[in-house]
This record gives sequence, structure tokens and C-alpha cells, in this order.
Amino acid sequence: MKKITLYIFYTCFLLSAFNCSKESASHKESAAAGGAGGSTARFTISGNYLYVVDHTGLKTFDITSPLAPVYKGKKELGLNIETIFPYGNKLFIGSSTTMYIYSVATPDNPVLIASAQYQIRMACDPVVANETVAYATLRASGPCGGGVSQLVVYNIQNPSSPVLANTIALNNPYGLGMQGNALYVCESDGGLKVFDISSQYTPLFKTTVTGERFLDVIPYGDVLIAQVQGGMALYDIATNPLAPVFIAKINN
Repeated sequence: MKKITLYIFYTCFLLSAFNCSKESASHKESAAAGGAGGSTARFTISGNYLYVVDHTGLKTFDITSPLAPVYKGKKELGLNIETIFPYGNKLFIGSSTTMYIYSVATPDNPVLIASAQYQIRMACDPVVANETVAYATLRASGPCGGGVSQLVVYNIQNPSSPVLANTIALNNPYGLGMQGNALYVCESDGGLKVFDISSQYTPLFKTTVTGERFLDVIPYGDVLIAQVQGGMALYDIATNPLAPVFIAKINN
């Protein structure tokens, strides 16, 4: 009974985390510090505020009264805005060329702290971050542009001046997620790559999980929730986060 209840819970969670208001398979709800969501989001909730990115900007809504959201305004950011990820009182926003860091210390008025331009011409760019490091996967294939696909690592100990700390070549990266000393990077048909980030600016490749076409991941407590082609897959990361163990697949 406990196992069935757990699966029901995760099914409900998955439906809300991956399928609510998504524009495509690569645009989903984002993760806040202490919350959960995919890395390739176009909207996120932080406190009593909803933040939404469109092609050119960041929109803010006060959702103190959830049934009567109040539009607070829009910040113009530039072109090809793609993803948003919150951590603490910051928003990490990815475009096809740049990572932007915004402060939401004043929630209804996001303020630009810094921006970091990618070294390649154009790419799709999910971002995850914590207090000191930000990771972005740059996919340069298909409609995302040209150049080199890679994982980029930024030192953000001083968030007003992000420093490029490392780059790692990848083949076809999509979403990513991190928890503790583990970083999970989806590479579509290439599987799910797992990196040890005990040394956070020098990720060390550990293993590849195969058997699915991986698009995005949410580390959620002891479970890694993966969006895969055709549904969701659950992996146990309680024993060893660097060696996910398959639990079950939930088909769409």
C-alpha cells in the first residue's frame, strides 16, 4: 500500500511539474530553492510572485490572491529568452546567447545584477544554480544555432560578476538538475550523464544512465524524476546520488 501511495503521489507531482502550462517538451515549471521543477522552464513561482519569460522579457505577477493575479510589469531583456530558474532571492534567466542574473529582493521589481555572455554564437540553454555556482547546458544543434554543445560552469560567489570557471564538451544536451554532490545532464538519446560536483567548478563524469531518451530532470528528495520520451521515469538516488537506480516508468 505504501508503494502504491508513493507512486500516486509522484504521478500527481509529475503531471504538475512537467505538464502544466508548458509550451513544448522543453518548457516546464522551474525549481525554486526548497521547491522542485524542471530546468527548462519558462515560468516559476517564488513566494507570492509568478515570474514568466517570453521571447524578449520577464513578466511579474503578484499571486497573493491566486484566483486574482495582479500584473506588475515587464522587464525587457533582449532577444531569444528561453529559460528561468530561481534560487533564493535570485532568478537565473537564459537566452540563446546570455545568462542573466536578476535579484528579486524586491519581488515586484526584479533588478538586473549581472549578465554573462556565452562564448559560442547561439545555443539552447537551460540553467541551474545555487549560492556559488551556476551550470548551463548549451545545445547548438537543430534550431538552437551552430557551434559547440557544452556544459558551462560559472563561479557566482560574487553574483554581480560571474566568472566562467569551466567548459565541458557534450553531444546533445537538454535539461539538467543538481542535488548535493551530483549533477544530472540529459543528453536525449545519449542518455543521462551523471557528474560528481564535490569540486563544484570541475565536474567529474561518473556514469551514463541509458534506456530512455532523457529531456529534463528534477532531483526531489530521494527520487530523481526524469522527463523522458513518452512519459516520466523515476530513479532512486537515496543510497548513492551518483548511481541512480531505476524505480518505475509512468507513460503519458
